[in-house]
Amino acid sequence: MSIPPPSVSSVKLAFAVAWAGFWTGFPLKMVAFLLLLAAQVHPWEGAGLAALLALSVPIDIWAVGLTARTVFLERLSVEVKGPVGLPLWGQGAALGVVMLGVAYYVVGASVGVGKTVAAAIIGLIKRVYPKLPIAEQITIELLLWTIPVVLVSVVLALVWLQLFGWRIKAFLVANGETSPAGLLERVRSWDHARVPADPWLVLGSIAGVAVLLTVAFWVFLPATTPHPHPDYPLTEVAKPKKPVKPDELLKKTETTLAKAEAILNTLEEEKEKAAKGTKKPERKGK
Repeated sequence: MSIPPPSVSSVKLAFAVAWAGFWTGFPLKMVAFLLLLAAQVHPWEGAGLAALLALSVPIDIWAVGLTARTVFLERLSVEVKGPVGLPLWGQGAALGVVMLGVAYYVVGASVGVGKTVAAAIIGLIKRVYPKLPIAEQITIELLLWTIPVVLVSVVLALVWLQLFGWRIKAFLVANGETSPAGLLERVRSWDHARVPADPWLVLGSIAGVAVLLTVAFWVFLPATTPHPHPDYPLTEVAKPKKPVKPDELLKKTETTLAKAEAILNTLEEEKEKAAKGTKKPERKGK
């Protein structure tokens, strides 16, 4: 049995579902992020980014399905019997890819136009006030082109929320059923539905996963600590020099000079002895 479209704003509905889903799956994504870092794989480039995105997809589907049911039941009094996470996440992801493609060109064009207009305004200001300091010039120029770019980005985000909200409403009209119970009864029934039939099994499963992730984290860590990455060589730190004490330096210098003088005297004496020993005797009767 279909229901009428919800009266709530599409932007508010999409924001409630997307925001709650994001913060529900964020801790699990951070766990995957830390494991990749421990394995010396950068999660922001190459294979690390692909692995993080692949792990984020099932997390997002689960988070959207969980939070969307809560939002529908508590705010709209609507129950959905079938799957929720995959259909909503698929539609939101498709709209997000389209909007990212549009934003790539629109935001890039707005940045170029903003910088051109900012440079023209700065040139006009410098004609009136030639001694404009560099710091103030940079600040004014950044404000002149970043504020329009931020406004354009916000408008694109609102467009995505509006489109996603329309798809959520269409999904509810096709798959939702109105719940006749009051708010407290709906919340209580939803809380009871979240309680597992075997809590000890769930607790043991969570503890086992936590132990497994902890062991994996320590296994992925490098054998030596610290383990410098070849792309980021360590800088050599100069050893601190000992403070120079003039008295000690003078004493050392005097001692060295005395030793050198004694060595020179010894060498001169040996040279004289050698010279006397090699002197030829005079012939008798000459």
